[in-house]
Amino acid sequence: MAKMNITNRDGEQSQIDAEVGISVMENLRENDYEMEAICGGQCSCATCHIYIDDDWVARTGTRSDEETELLEELECMQASSRLSCQITVTDEMDGLTLVIAPDE
Repeated sequence: MAKMNITNRDGEQSQIDAEVGISVMENLRENDYEMEAICGGQCSCATCHIYIDDDWVARTGTRSDEETELLEELECMQASSRLSCQITVTDEMDGLTLVIAPDE
């Protein structure tokens, strides 16, 4: 398990024990966070948009071209924007800090 620090859309902070080997999106959904993820993790809808804390951006990997294209369609895209379905939780991500992006 890896600890994940989350700020929800209401600005409330919490921490969960994230399961290693599955996506950040799956961990958020399993812990009842407001994560639509309409496409089920297929990188085709951008409804699992999150912001990664600056200290963690490099450790979560780089965005694929497909992920970047989807994010660029969003008004609230930031440099730290990611689709949570595209980040697989690893042991090295213990302490990952993120904010769930506004719903568009």
